[in-house]
Formats: sequence, structure tokens, C-alpha cells
Amino acid sequence: MKITARCHPALEPLLPKPVPAARMLPDWLRDMPEEVQAASLGGAPVRTLKHCPPLIDAMRLGVLILCPVDVTVRGGELSWEWDPPVLPETLITRAPVGLHVPEQAKGSPLAQDHIFIKFINFWTLEAEPGWSLLFHHPSGHPDLPFQTLSGVVDCDLFADGYVHFPAVLEPGFEGVIPRGTPIAQVVPVQKDTSLAVTTMTEAEITSNRDVQEALSVAPGVYRKRFRR
Repeated sequence: MKITARCHPALEPLLPKPVPAARMLPDWLRDMPEEVQAASLGGAPVRTLKHCPPLIDAMRLGVLILCPVDVTVRGGELSWEWDPPVLPETLITRAPVGLHVPEQAKGSPLAQDHIFIKFINFWTLEAEPGWSLLFHHPSGHPDLPFQTLSGVVDCDLFADGYVHFPAVLEPGFEGVIPRGTPIAQVVPVQKDTSLAVTTMTEAEITSNRDVQEALSVAPGVYRKRFRR
């Protein structure tokens, strides 16, 4: 499934381009050990998250949208040094970040002492017919000083509109969100889902047991046998 990202020609030299998430895996994944001793297991060796294909595959999905400019947070205020051209024909703000008022979260679990921001996305995103796009916090980046909220947009139809990213700042954070920081991960999805809930047949019980035994005997079984 192809995602097409477009920006105004005058902004193209200024913006960091969206990037396939697989090309921007977090540094900690590369640097972390593959095996450690677990004190809670008497020092027995255990494999780390580096051996978890589902976790890594989630980080590799889709594309990442990147922060267009350094954003400084001081004393509850946001600032930046950026002077993009005025583009009246686009009807889009020149500010890279906007604010949501706290009252907009009233009645939700987010209604706390948070600063709600909105990362402005200067790229339109087009999905192929029949596909929507899921926007969520970048997988593998729980250490960012904000939490991007999730949303789904029918970008096969909304291909010419801008999708912006509401986020919650970490309470008390002061510092800089650097240009190029991933602010949203974009994953193609099909919203129509059916669900069948049933019990296993005898054959399925046997197959399930075989899979569980294989997984317990040697590492890498899922990656080698069940992963595309």
C-alpha cells in the first residue's frame, strides 16, 4: 500500500521529508544488549526486547512525520525560530505548533494538568482507494516529552487536506523538541473488521501445542516460520 505525501513547492526546501519508519529505528534498539542476566531469576540469562520481532515490526510499520523546526518549551510557553513564506492560497498556519485549551479534554482521562498541543503537519497524505491511515505516537519512542494522540482518517477521500497531530506534553517538561523528531507514525489500515469468537477443534489444540513447544525449545522460531 503506497502513501503519497505532498507539500507546497515553496515549503519543500524547508521541511524534513516523511521517512519510512523502517529507516528510522530508535538508537536504543541498536545499542541495547541482546542478552542480560535477570536478578529476579537468580542471574539466569534472558533475551532482551531486541529478540521480539512483533515489537520491532511495530516500529517499522508505515512512515514517520517529523517535526519541521526546533520547538523550545520554557515556563509553559512554546517558541521557535522559523520564517516560512506566507502562502495565502494554502489557508494553513505558518506556526509549526498550535495549542488546544484544557477544557477540550473535560470528561476524559486526559483532563489533568497537561499542556495540550497540536503539531502542524504541512504534508497532505493520500492513501490508496479503500484504505484509511492510522496516526499514532511513534512506536519505539516512549521517551519523547510528549504523547501523540491516536486517530484514523480516510485519506483515500481526504487526500487534499492536512491531518494535524494533537499531543499531550509531559508535565513539567522544559527543553527543546529538535527538528526531525518523529511526531507521528502513519500506518495504512482497513477499518472494516469482522470477528469470529469460537473454541478450538481437536486439530487446532494439537497445532497450538506444537507451536508452543517449538517456541519454547529454540529462539527465532516465530521469525523463521511465521513472519512474512
